[in-house]
Amino acid sequence: MEPEAPVNVLGDPLAPCSTDPLTGFFRDGHCNTCAADTGSHTVCAVMTDEFLAFSKYVGNDLSTPRPEFGFAGLEPGDQWCLCAARFLQAYDEGCAPQVRLEATHRRALEIVPLHVLRAQALRRD
Repeated sequence: MEPEAPVNVLGDPLAPCSTDPLTGFFRDGHCNTCAADTGSHTVCAVMTDEFLAFSKYVGNDLSTPRPEFGFAGLEPGDQWCLCAARFLQAYDEGCAPQVRLEATHRRALEIVPLHVLRAQALRRD
């Protein structure tokens, strides 16, 4: 029996989040998750200056390059699989980035209500 395919918060197959920069708990470009992913890296978010500054302020510097870990640092516009709790914290503080619902894993719903994710959904004009 094959493992169940990952599903997004809309109930559809999980779309990729980003391969440049390469994101995800498994560094496979998707916001896939498993029991070992205690941070629930499940929200596909589009980085902003405001969110990157907030994340650094609360102790998770995502913008500074860390070449020793193969991490170039994130810039505004980059897409990244965020921890669901950090996303919700940023939302509560008024600085949450936009999210790509089709690339956000359904496990995010264990932490972030769907109406919050929908409120931050990336608008494509």
